[in-house]
Amino acid sequence: MGTTHFPTGASCFALQVVKGRWFSVFASFLIMFGAGATYLFGVYSKQIKATLGYDQKTLNLIGFFKDLGANVGVFSGLIAEVTPTWFVLLIGAAMNFAGYFMIFLSVAGKIPKPKVWQMCLYICIGANSQNFANTGALVTCVKNFPESRGVMLGLLKGFVGLSGAVMTQIYFAIYGDDSKSLILLIAWLPAALSVVFVYTIRIIEPEKRKGSNKDELRVFYHFLYVSIFMALFIMAMIIAQKLIQFPRAAYAGSATVVCVLLFVPLLIAIREERHLWNLRKQIPGLPSQILFENPKEVKPVSSSSTSTEKKRYQIQNQESPKAKSCFLTVFDPPPRGEDYTILQALLSADMLILFLATLCGLGSSLTAVDNLGQIGESLGYPAHTVSSFVSLVSIWNYFGRVFSGFVSESLLVKYKVPRPLMMTFVLLLSCIGHLLVAFPIPGSVYISSIIIGFSFGAQLPLLFAIISELFGLKYYSTLFNCGQLASPLGSYILNVKVAGALYDREALKELARKGLDRNSVEELVCVGKQCYRLSFSILAIVTFFGAVVSLVLVYRTKEFYKGDIYKKFRVSDEGEIEMKVEEKGLTNMSSTVVNGRC
Repeated sequence: MGTTHFPTGASCFALQVVKGRWFSVFASFLIMFGAGATYLFGVYSKQIKATLGYDQKTLNLIGFFKDLGANVGVFSGLIAEVTPTWFVLLIGAAMNFAGYFMIFLSVAGKIPKPKVWQMCLYICIGANSQNFANTGALVTCVKNFPESRGVMLGLLKGFVGLSGAVMTQIYFAIYGDDSKSLILLIAWLPAALSVVFVYTIRIIEPEKRKGSNKDELRVFYHFLYVSIFMALFIMAMIIAQKLIQFPRAAYAGSATVVCVLLFVPLLIAIREERHLWNLRKQIPGLPSQILFENPKEVKPVSSSSTSTEKKRYQIQNQESPKAKSCFLTVFDPPPRGEDYTILQALLSADMLILFLATLCGLGSSLTAVDNLGQIGESLGYPAHTVSSFVSLVSIWNYFGRVFSGFVSESLLVKYKVPRPLMMTFVLLLSCIGHLLVAFPIPGSVYISSIIIGFSFGAQLPLLFAIISELFGLKYYSTLFNCGQLASPLGSYILNVKVAGALYDREALKELARKGLDRNSVEELVCVGKQCYRLSFSILAIVTFFGAVVSLVLVYRTKEFYKGDIYKKFRVSDEGEIEMKVEEKGLTNMSSTVVNGRC
């Protein structure tokens, strides 16, 4: 017989914290905060355009390869299926530093001027690192908290949305108003975060339990309050920086406050682990030692549960029939919510509809975000104000993500509202933002930045949650990355072929009116309301079409969402096996304290 002691001491508690699910969540927040560098393209794209002498179409081509790298995460998903999480995160850190550091060297003139295809390759590699961070952190947290996936996705993607504004504050504090150095910051900071926390993020399978997940939701709402306070503080700083000229010391002070707020979730994680630590001591009648004849077996508490478990054991150990080839079952998928194979999911009608809606919605939103710098310039806003637009998009991107995550989860649990229906409303809202750019009025760019940022942010948690709910979690690492493939395709069509080409056409018309030749100017610039009128009118129409397409998915899945989609993550009354320790919420304790050791 083995003996399991419950040791005490600060070192054992510290180990419990670091190995716990809540510390893994905190570490994931920081890694996701570093994974949002792609949203800062609007700040430093002007520097790339001016330094390397590109026209708008070429700059938009580079922006397309950024979006391609950021959204083609199939490789990271497939790698994650066969390798541990730490390996996935380390690959992402290496790619992030290599890609963005080469861009910094190019813009700073440290190396010979690269060819356009080389710049496209650099930014594609740097942006693709985001998928490795997503796969390592986001997928792990969804599997650790399957019943809270909506709020978890909202929070994690919310930190990605906030990262642009946070990095802007840090960059002003460290480097001042030097957009070249911003690229350097993007290169080293996210890579450093992944390396520091690489071994603390891993899958910790939650125990099936009876009842709801109210305790988990309470903690997630505390994380939400901290992140909202951070977002409001950054928004206040952005407004203050627009009204008055901030000295370097003021930027340093605001960046310090932001960094402190980033570590407040660590205190929440420690509090939760302390709660579990204390509960273990407070269980009445619990001996100082617990004896297990076999640590993997639990003695049933009643004869009825014994019978149930015997039946369950027999079913699980029956010789399963010979599995069919995955190619033979492609068009014979399981019911929605069960674990689809990769081919079954990719070739299903639900995924194709989701792909088309994403192509229209995210493709249009990415185009708007990437062109925000040039939109502000064309309407005569100063460079400092253009940075404010980008920060507003970043902050409202965050609000959109947490809103869609928490609200869609609440509507789903309480009222059985299909999650795709919220996707429809978000796309309709995005249409308004595009129209405000197409037909601008004084100050409308501020409003459109808020709307576009909010709707863009709201789409991603909804997309990832819908994929996990319809197709299961077994191959989620690959499927959620496949779900993003529509974004770069939509970005290429709408950004390069529509927005970029139409912008350059208007700029050439302006040169012709002035009697100038294209070769007589270094940078092709368009000024006026006409620069983006036609292109953003097209974006509004495309987004509206995406909203109509998403309604088809609402109709197809309405019966599925009427049921209890999280039922399989909970035990039933008949098959429930509980120990006294588990009744107090102490799950996974054996992974922390075994045989008197931490």
